[in-house]
Amino acid sequence: MELSEYVQRGFQRLADPGSFDSNAFALLLRAAFQSLLDARADEAALDHPGLKHIDPVVLKHCHAAAATYILEAGKHRVDRSTLSTYLEDCKFDQDRIEIFCTEYQNNKNSLEILLGSIGRSLPHITDVSWRLEYQIKTNQLHKMYQPGYLVTLNVENSDSQSYPEISFSCNMEQLQDLVGKLKDASKSLERATQL
Repeated sequence: MELSEYVQRGFQRLADPGSFDSNAFALLLRAAFQSLLDARADEAALDHPGLKHIDPVVLKHCHAAAATYILEAGKHRVDRSTLSTYLEDCKFDQDRIEIFCTEYQNNKNSLEILLGSIGRSLPHITDVSWRLEYQIKTNQLHKMYQPGYLVTLNVENSDSQSYPEISFSCNMEQLQDLVGKLKDASKSLERATQL
């Protein structure tokens, strides 16, 4: 797990008892988890009276560092021993390591659910429907007498759980080209899975 130098500096400052006493450390850590896991959380979490004596720039820097580390730990599904080792490397004392590990374990499932819901994936085609149309005239009243196809793809977007439709029209050659390319893609996928 690699963190930027900025995040490491903020995290090491959070470990310093001179910058954050035990109470302020616990409050900041809780605020970092709350800001990540609660969509309604705002900067009011940092306005706690127990954090008023800390310079706001330092407070925000350490909050961002803690939140970044929490997200990285959740992304890599870090266990308690790995978490402890990294915190020791950042000069955290045993009490702070225990507080951090306990808070992390309490919020680990929620964090993994949150991280699992974030992401970009392409829509998944669930159904295809089509119909034949026959154009007799254009909008300039020219005679056409040309068949065409209206194709509708029903897709499922796993990121947002929405089910939009993608519709397009094409002529016979375009449809044959699309079918040919889909067959090629299918064969390529078959070959790739046989390796």
